[in-house]
Amino acid sequence: MIRKFLQRSFVALTLVAVSATTGFAGAWTAKQGAYYDKLAYNYYYSHETFNTTGNRGATPNNGKFTDHNVSNYFEYGLLDNLTVINSLSYKWLENEDNTLRTKGYGLGDVDLGARYKLLDSDRFGIVSSQLLVKIPGAYSKNDALPLGNGQYDTELRLLYGRSLYPLIPGYGNVEIGYRWRAEAPSDEIRFLVECGVDISKDFYTRAKLDGTISVNNGTKLDTNGNPTSSNNFDLGKLDLTVGYKAAPNWGVEASYVPSLYGQNTAAGATYSLALYLKTP
Repeated sequence: MIRKFLQRSFVALTLVAVSATTGFAGAWTAKQGAYYDKLAYNYYYSHETFNTTGNRGATPNNGKFTDHNVSNYFEYGLLDNLTVINSLSYKWLENEDNTLRTKGYGLGDVDLGARYKLLDSDRFGIVSSQLLVKIPGAYSKNDALPLGNGQYDTELRLLYGRSLYPLIPGYGNVEIGYRWRAEAPSDEIRFLVECGVDISKDFYTRAKLDGTISVNNGTKLDTNGNPTSSNNFDLGKLDLTVGYKAAPNWGVEASYVPSLYGQNTAAGATYSLALYLKTP
């Protein structure tokens, strides 16, 4: 499984390297008083799963899972080197197969966090640390189709970013973190590789490889009815985005986020349309 994971990660990293984006990158902090707010409609669909050995196949009993949600992501610069973060979403879920259909809707988990810039060097780049706390939303983990795992997470992440100018009008960003998960779910190692480039004065593109590796210390008996919220899972996603800067303070984005590889979770894709507002 480790060899297969490394092979798939190499292929995905190659795709990121040749694809790319610009916009709001991970390691950078907002200037004091500056903000960035992104409102998005997201549609996730899956009729396949990654099994316990990482093989991808049709969901048993002709199963299908959908997640329609409206999300909001917000950043605000408290200081030039300290940015606070909030993310939340309202979800409409449906899971059905040949024998059963379940639905769920409501406010999902809420993320609260802060990013602190440790180093800002023209020669070396940007280094930041980030603390994130996930608060369970207004649902019960015992629902027939829960919106999440219904518990708290705490994540600590190290981020590195670097401008690629004057080589190209873009940037690169790498992140690594550890997520402590309370109760049944396993702790996780999180990583992200991102690059972006302006393709004209008004258009840009961005690519990310977003990975989750389970530490496998979660409860083995998993009764959660949500196929995207199992206790012990691995997942790698490729996030491809194209954006248009309509004005200095706002723009729009379209994204396609397929699951590349995984273990013990749903295998699907997300389609997103977003509007962002920011300090000019």
